Amino acid sequence: MQFHAPPRIAQQLAFLIEVDRLKQVLRQTTIIGGARHENSAEHSWHVALMALILAEHAEPAVDVQRATLMLLVHDIVEVDAGDTFAFDLLANATKVERELAAAERIFGLLPSDQAGEVRGLWDEFEAGETPAARFANALDRLGGLLSNASNDGGTWRQHGITRAAVLRRMNPIREGIPALWPTVERAIEDACAAGFIPE
Repeated sequence: MQFHAPPRIAQQLAFLIEVDRLKQVLRQTTIIGGARHENSAEHSWHVALMALILAEHAEPAVDVQRATLMLLVHDIVEVDAGDTFAFDLLANATKVERELAAAERIFGLLPSDQAGEVRGLWDEFEAGETPAARFANALDRLGGLLSNASNDGGTWRQHGITRAAVLRRMNPIREGIPALWPTVERAIEDACAAGFIPE
């Protein structure tokens, strides 16, 4: 259906309709309870909510509101690029190129001022250099930990992901939310002890 609207509103609505497709992008991770795979829109909502709930553990320099906005847009490129499983080395080899092309197309649907603003949030998240981006990246990693730890190892167990690989994947939490790092380490050790992560 074509919406009859002023050009700016038409562009905004076209973007919103396009990114609704994120609900169809299935991830390797299952929802807690394991009933089905989560989609990327659910993941984005969940990690954005984490920013609100865990804000008190952010380092003083973190702009939590900006981090939340980053988390809302960080996976929009998956509409075109698909979800790349964190531990799939072959798929990760082309991830940057696929996601950059997707960012150009999808954010380009917006009016130019908003395209720059939203793309800027995505670029900042990807670079991971600001305190807000480090906080957001840490929460993105934490989402996978919560799911896998709550699902008897989930994708860690399914794909035989080692303790060393899980620790590498979770390492951004150490810098992004240091207050949570001891809890993360303990969760990984408990998962190893339970046989969910091979030594």
